[in-house]
Amino acid sequence: MARYTGPTCKLARREQSDLGLKRRGDFKPFSEKCRFDKLPGQKAVSHRPRVTVFGRLLREKQKLRRTYGVMEKQFRRNFKEASRRQGSTGVNLLQILESRLDNVVYRMGFGITRAESRQLVNHNAVLVNQKRVNIASYEVQPGDIVEIREKSRTQERIGVSLGIAERIGFPAWIDVDVPGYRGIYKSRPERDQLPDDIDETLVIGYYSK
Repeated sequence: MARYTGPTCKLARREQSDLGLKRRGDFKPFSEKCRFDKLPGQKAVSHRPRVTVFGRLLREKQKLRRTYGVMEKQFRRNFKEASRRQGSTGVNLLQILESRLDNVVYRMGFGITRAESRQLVNHNAVLVNQKRVNIASYEVQPGDIVEIREKSRTQERIGVSLGIAERIGFPAWIDVDVPGYRGIYKSRPERDQLPDDIDETLVIGYYSK
């Protein structure tokens, strides 16, 4: 399966945004981790090039896609599915991305980043309703129970990640049993429960071109 394996700061600088690609719990300002005054492949610059209307649409689409670690072809499929469902296409798209198994594993605190959470899924460390699922894009449904299988609970990185997530706090749409290494995906998040630094209307505009 295709996936990005390059430097994460390069992506964050390109989108001029913290994409959540670095480990959470590290409270150093993100601007100190990734210099936002430097574009990929360039020396430090004092200003960004003029951005066209299409450029704004493209950058917002890329920002959303890279935040969730989804490749272009799969992201386009997600958009088509979101437009097919009833309701707001933009909200549907965000809910589909949030329902991905790797993202749910991340939200529940089992992985320190979405990339690490995807690795846990790919390495058969995650159960959904007591069945092993190793497909990162698997869409978790409301009421599903997601847990770390018994053999994998001894991994130190999972315990560390859970401790950090517990201190930060869990989203309202999931319920996590930290000692039990399991959580319930209670419902799909509403728009006001999701980060407001994404303008999904621009993503819709991109695919409407």
